[in-house]
Amino acid sequence: MSAQQPSQSSQSSFSYRDAGVDIEAGDALVERIKPFARKTMRPEVLGGIGGFGALFGVPGKYREPVLVSGTDGVGTKLRLAFALGRHDTVGQDLVAMSVNDILAQGAEPLFFLDYFACGKLDVDTAATVVRGIARGCELAGCALIGGETAEMPDMYPDGEYDLAGFAVGAVEKSAIIDGANIAAGDIVLGLASSGAHSNGYSLIRKIIAATAPDLAADFHGRPLRDVLLAPTRIYVKPLLAVFRELPGAVKGLAHITGGGLTGNVPRILGDGLVARIDAASWPLPPLFQWLRQAGQVEQDEMHRVFNCGIGMVVVASAADADAVAARLAAAGETVYRIGRIDRREESEARAIVA
Repeated sequence: MSAQQPSQSSQSSFSYRDAGVDIEAGDALVERIKPFARKTMRPEVLGGIGGFGALFGVPGKYREPVLVSGTDGVGTKLRLAFALGRHDTVGQDLVAMSVNDILAQGAEPLFFLDYFACGKLDVDTAATVVRGIARGCELAGCALIGGETAEMPDMYPDGEYDLAGFAVGAVEKSAIIDGANIAAGDIVLGLASSGAHSNGYSLIRKIIAATAPDLAADFHGRPLRDVLLAPTRIYVKPLLAVFRELPGAVKGLAHITGGGLTGNVPRILGDGLVARIDAASWPLPPLFQWLRQAGQVEQDEMHRVFNCGIGMVVVASAADADAVAARLAAAGETVYRIGRIDRREESEARAIVA
């Protein structure tokens, strides 16, 4: 038996807007973000924002180009941004997480695409987020050549959204950095982070919930909320300069993300090597001191979850380490000599922070 059909007189006319999707708002967002994207353009970009696909020519300077890609999100740092009504920094976080990853293999970021998903599109909020993405692309020297805005009613609560993105870069095949040449006696340098970057925020939010600090209160010269939402530092331009000026000097790079120092440094070491890192060789920033004390977080857990003030690790030979450190410092990075590479005993971990 067929379902009863409504009479013509009782039938309503539905639209996509009635279903919760505002096409006009999406179009307005595209127009709003075009100026941000234009500021990131590179000569290799073919076409503009709005096409079905983004076109990018491989730079002619490469003889044997190898494409390197990375993708990531911002994680639960977004929940803190929602709670504080701050949307101007998470876009840079999104870019940083991918471009710093591909940089760790020696790649120059070429272009970036983002994905912004929400239940109901707020053009002002989305434009603020994308402006932050464009800022991150400018800092990384890569082009924001496209993305996707998805308005999906009932998928996300009002005022919330999710972010993801990916970067594509290129490196000369002969210049790939993979840690294969790291040897005992090499020096471990650490580049200062700008804060917690985009990792450990599930624990950070748990500590906030348990201790209820005044997020507007002064915290070493800035409101605590600003310290907690400080955008991830992007290390691309200073390190690319080192690659050009001191070819081969950098033997390995580890982007310190989820897993902290003890989880990420081993990713670039052979089985027979250990990185011995001296935790006293750099000052623990006030944010991490507060997190450790307020959350009663054990030292090993701190180094496993957070970057603890070191956002990128650079491994260089003893002969090259001073020159690498000096070049990075001249480019504005705060550089610490934090350890050395040794031969590893069978029972030892591959990264020891003590």
